[in-house]
Amino acid sequence: MTDYSVLTVIGKDRIGIVAEVATFLAQHQINIINISQQLMDDYFTMIILVDLAECPQNRTELTQLLMQQSKATALDIRLQDQQLFNAMYRI
Repeated sequence: MTDYSVLTVIGKDRIGIVAEVATFLAQHQINIINISQQLMDDYFTMIILVDLAECPQNRTELTQLLMQQSKATALDIRLQDQQLFNAMYRI
C-alpha cells in the first residue's frame, strides 16, 4: 500500500534548493515519486509527490521536522495528503 503525499516548496531562488530538499527527504527515507519545479520571477516553486511508506516518523513528527527545515532553509515547505491536495485543486 502506498502512502503518497504532496510536498510543496516555495522560496526565493538560489542555488541548492533541490539538493537541500532531496537530502532531507533521503535522510527520512522518503521516496520522491514525481517532481515538478518552476521559476516565477525570483521565486522558486516545487511540487513533489512523495511516498512516506518507509519514513520512520509519523505524520505529526514529520510535520514538525519539516517546519524546522523550513525555518532553517528560509523556504515555505508544506506536506499535504495526496487525496486532500487533489480535492483542493480539482477544477
